[in-house]
Amino acid sequence: MPRIIGVLNFKGGTGKTTTVVNLAAGLALRGQRVLGIDLDPQGSLTASLGTRYGRSLYHLLTGQATVAECIVKARDNLDVLPSDPSLAQVEGTLWRMDDTRQRRTILAQKMQGVNGYDYILVDCSPSINLLNENAVFYAREVFVPVSMEYLALLGTKQVMTTLKTANQTQDHRVTLSLIIPTFYYGGHCKSNDILEILKHHFAGQVTPPIRANVRLSEASSHQLTIYEYDPRSYGAADYAQLVEKVVNNG
Repeated sequence: MPRIIGVLNFKGGTGKTTTVVNLAAGLALRGQRVLGIDLDPQGSLTASLGTRYGRSLYHLLTGQATVAECIVKARDNLDVLPSDPSLAQVEGTLWRMDDTRQRRTILAQKMQGVNGYDYILVDCSPSINLLNENAVFYAREVFVPVSMEYLALLGTKQVMTTLKTANQTQDHRVTLSLIIPTFYYGGHCKSNDILEILKHHFAGQVTPPIRANVRLSEASSHQLTIYEYDPRSYGAADYAQLVEKVVNNG
């Protein structure tokens, strides 16, 4: 049974997609079978990996295609369920559903029977919306990337509230597994202050920080993972360390 992990923070610019791309790629390089689900209408995960596709998550959630028809290969051991701006139309469809539970669990329903993966990573948008509620009701774990900004702490608090609401249902439990500090500058007081706040509030769940590294954004613009673009960079070293932690904590 795969580990189903939502990568979520309601504050934008915290490195969610960068984390999904390079965590997924790092796991794939270790021989793990990985599926990345692009649940962001901006299609950032899809674009970052240069994924070519015909049918997308929009077609799956609106009943126009099966999950097998939508999943495409992005790299060896790494598949993607792609998205683009058409996914934004699904939000209205979900709101029109009379069944409150169904509108929150349609992703889980559509993903039933998907197997053959060790990890399923869901790249969420930075919004409090029904698509992200679907991610929470599908995932079993949540990873929260937190950039070294105080507003990112507020986004993390909102994630905690969402998880608490989801766990009040009788048949679903999702846990906050890891807090991932991102855009960390070791010589900056603010970075160290926020890191200490995270360690105080989430003792034992905070990973070693992902240092700010321009090579990470450059890799994305070239539709490459950091291991393909600059395997000797700080970014590659830090995400390799994160991969190690995820595998060992499984």
